[in-house]
Amino acid sequence: MNTANRNLILGGLAIAIVIAILAPFLASSNPDGLESTAESLEVPESEAAFQSPLPDYALPGMEDNPLGGVVALIVGTVLVLLIALGLAKLLSKRNGNKSE
Repeated sequence: MNTANRNLILGGLAIAIVIAILAPFLASSNPDGLESTAESLEVPESEAAFQSPLPDYALPGMEDNPLGGVVALIVGTVLVLLIALGLAKLLSKRNGNKSE
């Protein structure tokens, strides 16, 4: 990976982490449009098709603490970055691109 790519990734990661830190404090406590419509129509909640490791952007046991949301968002951001970098590396090797 060259210096320009590394700096771009680190800059993007820094911005994403700042957003993750601020998001729980700036988010609205009111439900979004889809959720409020479902509540007003009294649509019953169904069982989740997939059990999330960090449901509702919170750590288990810290659902009402904004710090739990910050940690969950940072963990999610770093995991997505690592998955994206891994896929990019895998695809670049598959295509024969040796520039790193």
